[in-house]
Amino acid sequence: MLDIKFVRENPEIVKENIRKKFQDQKLPMVDEVLELDAKNRAAITEASELRASRNSLSKQIGILMGQAKKDPSKLEEAEKIKAQVKANADRLVELEQLEEQYAARIHTLMLNIPNIIDPSVPIGPDDSANVEVQRFGEPAVPAFPIPYHTEIMERFNGVDMDAAGRVSGNGFYYLMGDIARLHSAVLAYARDFMIDKGFIYCIPPFMIHGNVVEGVMSQTDMDAMMYKIEGEDLYLIGTSEHSMIGKFIDQIIPEESLPQTLTSYSPCFRKEKGAHGIEERGVYRIHQFEKQEMIVVCRPEESMDWYEKMWRFSVELFRSMEIPVRQLECCSGDLADLKVKSCDIEAWSPRQQKYFEVCSCSNLGDAQARRLKMRVKGADGKMYLPHTLNNTVVAPPRMLIAYLENHLQADGSVTVAEVLRPYMGGKELLVPAK
Repeated sequence: MLDIKFVRENPEIVKENIRKKFQDQKLPMVDEVLELDAKNRAAITEASELRASRNSLSKQIGILMGQAKKDPSKLEEAEKIKAQVKANADRLVELEQLEEQYAARIHTLMLNIPNIIDPSVPIGPDDSANVEVQRFGEPAVPAFPIPYHTEIMERFNGVDMDAAGRVSGNGFYYLMGDIARLHSAVLAYARDFMIDKGFIYCIPPFMIHGNVVEGVMSQTDMDAMMYKIEGEDLYLIGTSEHSMIGKFIDQIIPEESLPQTLTSYSPCFRKEKGAHGIEERGVYRIHQFEKQEMIVVCRPEESMDWYEKMWRFSVELFRSMEIPVRQLECCSGDLADLKVKSCDIEAWSPRQQKYFEVCSCSNLGDAQARRLKMRVKGADGKMYLPHTLNNTVVAPPRMLIAYLENHLQADGSVTVAEVLRPYMGGKELLVPAK
């Protein structure tokens, strides 16, 4: 969400940014905001003048009423001023209603005008224009065929999609045995990995109020992702970023406490609307999963440094588990409206012989802070908006796909990476039951 003052002073920059994001349908919103803003400011000015006039006229009425005891003609003059006060009061009520209407419409429009993207973001209409920046580790294709990930899991009696379908419907799963243990091991290792990087471990609320949802994500993302609790002002979180950033709503953060570096565990719930191909079935795109997230709240001048550190943490984590990855810079059309800059970390899939997304690192500038009314009190006593960033540490269902494919052996067994062995009871190899 942009500052209304910035839009007022830089409408062409805002419009050009909309064009770069290939959202030309939003261009009229800028002109509407400017028109409503002008009307709103005029209404505020007139209302202020009427309030000042009311005080002055009230004093005049008092004086005239006092003089009327000696001069009855003053009473008629006082009644005329009273009529003027009444008319002004009626107009003031009208103006206050207009201010409320203008402000509400401006707020709605501003929620839909995209954030200004960083100059380094590549320009393109959708994810097909995302740019590979660099690779880490050598992608390999074994000499033996690699089954689909649910087939690998089934060999270990590790997944039951049919039972989950009967219990919850499509998009859910049961994990069992060594596969379930591997899932938990990855989460526990990721937690400790981030703690070792100096992040504070958190378990947040898994449901949040609607004003927090509005504060942390775009309307489009909200409609496509969020499950609402019927009859209550509560939504299931799609990622712990939502409740972790929401933690600071309406708060004044002491500058000396920055940066806030937090890593949070949560289940995540997503509608995942739309049709998906075979490669996004199984446990790739599902309605419920668990995730470890990293969150940073920092000074504006530090946010790009943190962005660089955060995506590199993901690379280091995946490489420590012997999984090749690459960094993919997200183009303008692939950025959610609140994001200033974003990149994906993609893991190598030996079966598909291509990379797929496992982490997403984003710098949101001051957009979430402005929406949530988060402020920082500087050493000089002045208030400013912090920047917020988030990145997936690991989301095991999708991570399991990458892990199993890259650690599968010709005999069907799966090696356990050294860093995971303490979380797997010392096991070095998982042996299939089938």
